[in-house]
Amino acid sequence: MIRAARAVCLSFAGILVCSPAQAETIRIATYNVELTRDGPGLALRDIRSGNDPQMQAISEVIDTAAPDILAVQGLDYDFGLETLTAFNQALPLPFPHVLALPTNRGLQTGLDLDGDGRAGDAADAQGFGRFYGQGAMAVLSQLPIEREAVQDFTDLLWADLPQASMPMNADGSLFPSERVARLQRLSSSGHWVVPVRLPDGGLLSVMTFHASPPVFDGTEDRNGLRNAAEIGFWMLHLDGAVGAPPEGEFIIAGSATLDPYDSEGRHRSIRDLLADPRLQDPAPVSTGAAQVPDQGHVGPNAQDTVDWDGVGRLRVDYVLPASTVQVTDAGVFWPEEGTPGHEAALRASRHRLVWVDILLE
Repeated sequence: MIRAARAVCLSFAGILVCSPAQAETIRIATYNVELTRDGPGLALRDIRSGNDPQMQAISEVIDTAAPDILAVQGLDYDFGLETLTAFNQALPLPFPHVLALPTNRGLQTGLDLDGDGRAGDAADAQGFGRFYGQGAMAVLSQLPIEREAVQDFTDLLWADLPQASMPMNADGSLFPSERVARLQRLSSSGHWVVPVRLPDGGLLSVMTFHASPPVFDGTEDRNGLRNAAEIGFWMLHLDGAVGAPPEGEFIIAGSATLDPYDSEGRHRSIRDLLADPRLQDPAPVSTGAAQVPDQGHVGPNAQDTVDWDGVGRLRVDYVLPASTVQVTDAGVFWPEEGTPGHEAALRASRHRLVWVDILLE
């Protein structure tokens, strides 16, 4: 719900006296729910069962965090939006407005995109997926979505990105081939700019994506380069180099799959985004991540948003408002052990829900 303090009116001796209405606060969140299964329709089956432990935990997290706008990653896509609809209806308070667009996840090309000598496996899709739509994205909102004004860059070719840095073979040719480079899309899942109508009639553009992990490749660093390009896309968009930059306020909410300092990847790309003067980084934290044993990483433990086996805890999920927006609060839903919500956060996903509250004057 939209947390708002409305005008308060009291009657004194027949005279109505009203205090000024206070500004409204809107909570925007991003959450990689990892609600996917090994085959098409299986996640939908589990959601509809009403007793899936993961869905129950996800529902508890979302209900407790109570975002007004939620960018979701890791949710299977189907053309009828049956999975998204079932997911939304399984929440205690379903969102009245939802959006999911065709994805690059599992979209096969018929070519050997990753250069392993085989074609047709999950890594040869435009975005990794064992079937079409596996682990895609969605936006859920308590506020109306201006569908006709949505900008969808899912089919943008990587090579068409200004100053694109593409993977190369040892001989200087494009990896794995020029033919692949001519059809390889930038987005692993999608890049969307979703305008949402605010209570005062203005628009807030929610810029959302889910970048490829910068690992599982070779010396050509195909995935590392792609991850960096997916992150860097937003700065090019704000420059007006790709698509029309948003009019009015905007906010980036999504999964960059990259920590500013730790683990693998081209860390400069996310640090550049965080430092862009058109954006602000509220640096959300949680008590749960702050109180776990230190793992020796450079980044602050309290800012971690994911806990991967072997890799450890990292900050990879972000909500970055425009620098002109007033932020009133921010956090990562990761309650400390022994407190309400802790077990649900761990059961739901390896990722944690990240939220930011902004003030509407």
